[in-house]
Amino acid sequence: MKSKANFKGHPLHPILVSFPIAFFIGTLGFDILGLVYNRNEFHSTAMYLEIAGIGFALLAAVPGIIDYIFIVPPKSSAKKRATKHGLINLLLVIIFGAALLLRLQGNISFNLIITLEIAGVILLSISGWLGGTLVYRNQIGVDIRYAYAGKWKEEYIDSVGEEMTVAGTNELKTNQMKLVHVNGKRIVIAKTEKGYAAFDDHCTHRGGSLAGGAVMCGIVQCPWHGSQFDVYTGQVTAGPAKDGINTYTIKEVADKVILTIKL
Repeated sequence: MKSKANFKGHPLHPILVSFPIAFFIGTLGFDILGLVYNRNEFHSTAMYLEIAGIGFALLAAVPGIIDYIFIVPPKSSAKKRATKHGLINLLLVIIFGAALLLRLQGNISFNLIITLEIAGVILLSISGWLGGTLVYRNQIGVDIRYAYAGKWKEEYIDSVGEEMTVAGTNELKTNQMKLVHVNGKRIVIAKTEKGYAAFDDHCTHRGGSLAGGAVMCGIVQCPWHGSQFDVYTGQVTAGPAKDGINTYTIKEVADKVILTIKL
C-alpha cells in the first residue's frame, strides 16, 4: 500500500531511518575507539552522533506512526510485526538516551555506556530486520502500479445510507483496483473484463491487503502468500487461505459506480 507520509510517491520513513542507523552504529564505534586508544576526542564524537541519532530517530518515527495507523492492514500479521517494530525502536531510543544521560553526568565508566550501546545496536538490527520484512514481504509503503500503468487509488467515504458512489465508470482501467474506506470498513473496488466487483480488503489467511495484490480474469491474488479469491463470489480458488472473502453488490448507473452495503 502506498505510504501516507511520502514525497512525490517516495515514503519518508525508510528514507529517514538511514540516519539514526548510521548515527547509532557510529556512536558505538567511536566509543569503542575512545576506550581502546584512551582518547576523549572519540568519546566527544560519539556523544554528538548519539544526540543526532536520537533526534533523527524521533523524526523518523513521525511518518512511521502515520503509516502504522493508516496503511498497515488491521488484524493482520503485518500489524503485529509493525507493533513489534515500533516498540523495539522506542526501547532502543530509550537505551541510547540513558547512555547519553550517563555520559553527560561525567565520571561514569564508559564500559557501562558501551554495554548499553551494544544492546541498542542489537535491538536496532532486530528492528531493521522487521522493517525490511514489512516492506519487502508485506509491501508496506510500496506504491502499487496496476495493469496498463493504472496508479494506486484510495478514497475515504462517509456514508449515511446503504448506497454510495465509489467511483466513476471510466475511473479505473481493466484489472485495476481502488481501496475505499466506508465508515471505517476497507472495501476493494475492482474493474474486470466483465465489469465492476467489490469485496473486503482482507485476505482470510494472514490479513493481507488485497487492494495491493493483482486481479485478472475475475480472480484477485493476495500479494503476501498468493491466496486467490473469486471477486464476484468471494470463494477461495487457491490457498493457503481456507475461508472466502465477503463480496458486495455493485452496479453502474449512468456514469457512476454505486456500492450497496447493508447497514
